[in-house]
Amino acid sequence: MSLLKGMGSNSWHPVMGEADTTNSSYWFNWRVFVCAIWIIVSLVFSYLLISKYEGPRRRNGENDENGKEVPGMLYEDETWMPCLKGIHPAWLLGFRLFAFFVLLILLILNVIADGTNIFYYYTQWTFALITIYFGLGSLLSIYGCNYQHHAQNVGDPECAHESIGGKFDNGRRKIAGFWAYFFQMIFQMSAGAVVLTDCVFWFIIFPFLEIKQYNINFIVINMHTMNAVFLLGDTALNCLRFQWFRISYFFLWTIFYVIFQWVVHASFTLWWPYPFLDLSSPFAPLWYLSMALMHIPCYVVFVLIMKLKYFLLSKWFPTSYQCVKY
Repeated sequence: MSLLKGMGSNSWHPVMGEADTTNSSYWFNWRVFVCAIWIIVSLVFSYLLISKYEGPRRRNGENDENGKEVPGMLYEDETWMPCLKGIHPAWLLGFRLFAFFVLLILLILNVIADGTNIFYYYTQWTFALITIYFGLGSLLSIYGCNYQHHAQNVGDPECAHESIGGKFDNGRRKIAGFWAYFFQMIFQMSAGAVVLTDCVFWFIIFPFLEIKQYNINFIVINMHTMNAVFLLGDTALNCLRFQWFRISYFFLWTIFYVIFQWVVHASFTLWWPYPFLDLSSPFAPLWYLSMALMHIPCYVVFVLIMKLKYFLLSKWFPTSYQCVKY
């Protein structure tokens, strides 16, 4: 039997009839073994992608055997430069600062209303990740605005760059450093996670709660709306790439969350934040496999959004659009 308790944490809390997750019999069985196989396969898949496409070559700015940029290439100015030449970087900075403070306030209000136990939920993990994304993006944009202002004042020709058919003069641009790559990684990780959390909430959890006539508070609605709105807004403005192989970071993000839940539940008898994580169900392996496979269409959705952005903006602003073709 389970009861609903506190919608501030956007899910249900089983408070009666829960299996003892600290008991060894809960973990040493075929269900956990099969679920562990799905996790290991996802880890290996992610490792192979990262080891193949991320590495020293992209940091040194080397090309492949055909003279093309390596897939993991990233330039420093792509983290703060808008996608159109006519848009000043200050506009992107202003948007990121606004998004950061709104998301941070919502996250703080959520903690005040429901306590730190909200971080048992994947939604709040993703929301916190989006907040970090906009915080770091704001810092990188501040750096970019200062850099451009300095370049204009001193008239440094090395600070200028030209766009020809969506490709830049590589010889004049600085290869991105650690924080820029970390920012790019968070962008692609967040994109998949936001699509996953919002789809699960609006198409699975929300209809279920409506049937049960359960009241959903203002904070929950906003947390499953503003994350997508702000991320899509930043996507429309920014000049970041969206390489397909970085789905590996999206997988790792979810894997880390699942491992966290397993460690916590092995140590304490707690309710599962989502019923499909409960390993006592005979359908647990099917649920875990389904959730793993859901990562692919969720990521593809954002890939299509990026392709649509390129198609529309390069068509409407052919001389001004300055992002890499997808």
